[in-house]
Amino acid sequence: MKTTTFKYNKPFQLEAGGILPEIELAYQALGEINDDCSNVVWVCHAFTGSQDVEDWWQGLVGRGKLFDPDKHFIICVNVLGSHYGSTGPLSVNPETGEPYFHNFPLITIRDIVNSFDLLREHLGIHQINTCIGGSLGGQQSVEWAISQPDLIENLILIATNAQHSPWGIAFNESQRMSIEVDPTWQESHPQAGIKGMMAARATALISYRNYETYGITQARKDEPLNKPHRAMTYQRYQGEKLAQRFNAFSYYVLSQVMDSQDVGRGRGGAIQALSQIKSKTLVMGIESDALFPINEQEFLAKHIPGATFQALDSLYGHDGFLIESQLITKAIKLWQKFVKFDVNPMYDFFKGLEKKKELVV
Repeated sequence: MKTTTFKYNKPFQLEAGGILPEIELAYQALGEINDDCSNVVWVCHAFTGSQDVEDWWQGLVGRGKLFDPDKHFIICVNVLGSHYGSTGPLSVNPETGEPYFHNFPLITIRDIVNSFDLLREHLGIHQINTCIGGSLGGQQSVEWAISQPDLIENLILIATNAQHSPWGIAFNESQRMSIEVDPTWQESHPQAGIKGMMAARATALISYRNYETYGITQARKDEPLNKPHRAMTYQRYQGEKLAQRFNAFSYYVLSQVMDSQDVGRGRGGAIQALSQIKSKTLVMGIESDALFPINEQEFLAKHIPGATFQALDSLYGHDGFLIESQLITKAIKLWQKFVKFDVNPMYDFFKGLEKKKELVV
């Protein structure tokens, strides 16, 4: 699918105080939009994802899938700071004529959502039928639903949170430290810090999966002592795989973006902020998620008015939101049967269950 670039030629004010002289957003749109925007599905991608949602979420998006371009207008935007065409550290600063590299300013989830809103207005979209995202994408989705309470009709949040935890921040800081000790990191070229990023990705993968995942997928065999264990080669493979498609500058910046997540900042706290959401909301958590523990999704469901909660049983930990397409599709389809009502009947239908309006799939 062809990528389109939206260019905003005015200064873009950032939450932390910096300014980007101009911004570009790379996005892909699938299908045709209805006159009343009733078929708009806005997908928010995760950490190292891209605007090519048919590629990284092919289990949910595509012809014959849950979100079908023959029925829906599906849009996914590469976030600011990323590597796939939107303004980021490798972009040229129009004020200096040189790439930003280390001088790219601090951006937050709110900055990303504000940039989305500029594109939305440019495209003439006055209503979003469904906004969905997992992990970093879920952080964007919930922030947008708070900042624009009347915009999103249906909100689907997967393996995400209202505030990034000290645990999650510690994982991200450990990854940034790996990048910083790469002797090339202080250089100003696209491959700077790439070896450090490979080590960072290996660290991240431990948090994306869990003990049981590794015990099954990387189980020890009768390896000779002079040969590396499967888990060792797997970690190195994942670092090398990311290095072929990403850069350390964007990785560093986006880890800070994730750390910025706090919907309660300047709003009287997270509970007060979540109470402002008007969207019909489905929250899904993964029971084996070590990075975004399921209690973080239970918190969202508890404090978003009328929200429905669904626990997913997956071997794959946090990465289950990318892998468990069949489970996610089944849960969403069941939920969609009920959100067609003017009121949210899920509350009454599921209130007798122990887990906060939990679906059974």
